[in-house]
Amino acid sequence: MKKVFCVGELLIDFVAEKQGSDLSKAITFTKKAGGAPANVACAISKLGGKSFFIGSVGNDPFGNFLLNVLKEQRVDVSMAQTSDTFTTLAFVSLAEDGERDFVFSRGADKELTYDPALRKNFKGNLMHLGAATALLGGALEKTYGKYLFDALTKEMFISFDPNFRQDLWKGSEQQFIKKCMPFVEKSHLCKFSLEEAQILSGKEDVHEACEKLHGVGARIITVTLGKEGTLLSMGGSKKMVPSIVVKPVDTTGAGDAFIGCLLYQIANLDNFDQVFENYDLLLKMVEQANKAGAITTTNYGAIVALPTKSELEAL
Repeated sequence: MKKVFCVGELLIDFVAEKQGSDLSKAITFTKKAGGAPANVACAISKLGGKSFFIGSVGNDPFGNFLLNVLKEQRVDVSMAQTSDTFTTLAFVSLAEDGERDFVFSRGADKELTYDPALRKNFKGNLMHLGAATALLGGALEKTYGKYLFDALTKEMFISFDPNFRQDLWKGSEQQFIKKCMPFVEKSHLCKFSLEEAQILSGKEDVHEACEKLHGVGARIITVTLGKEGTLLSMGGSKKMVPSIVVKPVDTTGAGDAFIGCLLYQIANLDNFDQVFENYDLLLKMVEQANKAGAITTTNYGAIVALPTKSELEAL
């Protein structure tokens, strides 16, 4: 089994439960571990994979809590860093259908510095780049680009998820697009929501969006469409892969569960060429990943809701 290195933010989600999507009306918040790349690392580990988290948290009680959560999920955090800057926080409101609204208080995640010593671990493995905060400047953005270069030179399988957050990019969408393009160009696998595919491509139609983004360089594209399933596009073939029916309570982490499950399966292949040469195999992988995403929406909080291998196989 190959290793998966997840680069990006680890943060506290303060989740407002039992209220609508208006954060101004929220009174009670529950502390949860979050951050898209960290969620992906946990998703892989809970399925039995080997995942590593590369990111920065504050040298404070919240940072300690977050690292301990990842350790409990058997994610290797030996490559994580701590900072004197306070741990990044996200306040999350939930509507009745599980949809979310975010407000961020950014902190230590932006302090991640590049460590060239890590390169020796990368050869022939996988790297997942989750970009919710990674392209907002600071040391993290420069570090992110350097790890992309390492992934290319070490012949890694590269996965990219832009993790667009309106609260972080309001009024700066064009800058977001510009910063994402080098990662779309170089990644083997790009995971988009419908909104992300539309924003990055400038196309409303999801099929046209995929064609535009393939033209940039992405070899495999998945567009997650909630209860409708996932559109898988590769090598001129496109197919909607249906999801399973569940009653969602919190969609936080569903996309991370999806990509984590997909990467877990790819990490178990003998070689990466199998993905590019066998569309039917990839379809089956996406079907499993859809199940992982759906299961995650049936509980509150991302990491605690991620399925284990036995839970996934039971469906």
